Amino acid sequence: MTSKHIYIYSPSSAVRDKAAVRRGIQRLRAMGHEVEIDPAAFATHMRFAGDDDTRLEAIHRAAASGADIALTTRGGYGLTRLLPRIRYKQLAKAIERGTQFVGLSDFTALTSALLAETGAATWQGPAIGEDFGVETEPDEIMQACFDDLVEGQGEGTGWRLPAAEAAATFRDVNGILWGGNLSILAALVGTPWMPRVKGGILFIEDVGEHPYRVERMLSQLLHAGVLGEQKAIVFGQFTNWKPVPHDKGYKLKTVVDWLRTQAKAPVLTGLPFGHVPTKVLLPVGTPVHLAVDGRDAFIVWGHRH
Repeated sequence: MTSKHIYIYSPSSAVRDKAAVRRGIQRLRAMGHEVEIDPAAFATHMRFAGDDDTRLEAIHRAAASGADIALTTRGGYGLTRLLPRIRYKQLAKAIERGTQFVGLSDFTALTSALLAETGAATWQGPAIGEDFGVETEPDEIMQACFDDLVEGQGEGTGWRLPAAEAAATFRDVNGILWGGNLSILAALVGTPWMPRVKGGILFIEDVGEHPYRVERMLSQLLHAGVLGEQKAIVFGQFTNWKPVPHDKGYKLKTVVDWLRTQAKAPVLTGLPFGHVPTKVLLPVGTPVHLAVDGRDAFIVWGHRH
């Protein structure tokens, strides 16, 4: 495997499981990578990984590091506080020079803002703690997708649609892939950092959000005109929520069925991405081709180095 320079930093919540992050760092080094740890990676200020200035400086250090990959320790909350002060042109230039910014969850704020401000492409993918720092072996699919990124060989991903969703009438579409954590996207509506992606392919995921909250956030995107501009809407994984007795059959499928009556774009589910071990890497801000063959769905892009 090609050895890469990987920069580890904390732009959001404070690292609570330091042992997991250290395990993840050890794993990357065992793979032969040069791992550089930001000096504030383990900083703590209230619930954050350092105060706002500390985390802002960490982002800019990641951009200045010359690393091949900039990887977050974890998500949580904190990036939306920083959006007015991030030097987006500096990050975009780092991306032009070859630094790939990778993360998920709260990281959606940064991927979205970068796309809105500069059009620069980033990756939704693993975090060092929850993905590489597990006590058992990291998920094989996640690891394989990350290895493809390292080697510059990633060309796409595929998954199996639920049986009831075999989309025989689905027309293949091309568009800019974007999205990520639904809560973050809904919170960006009406701000300068919400991308205006017309004819895009929007993917969404979330954790700890009951389906009625998912529906409420989708309603926000719908009524704000965001969903009406998309060629397809793809559901990733929505996990760690608990049904309550008065749901009386209301569940995530209810939300998906409702959305299909509201959105003109086709709605697909089952994308292996979210707060789950098995996650693919997805290039945000990159032109992709979305195709369906029976129950097999594919998102394909060109080489990105």
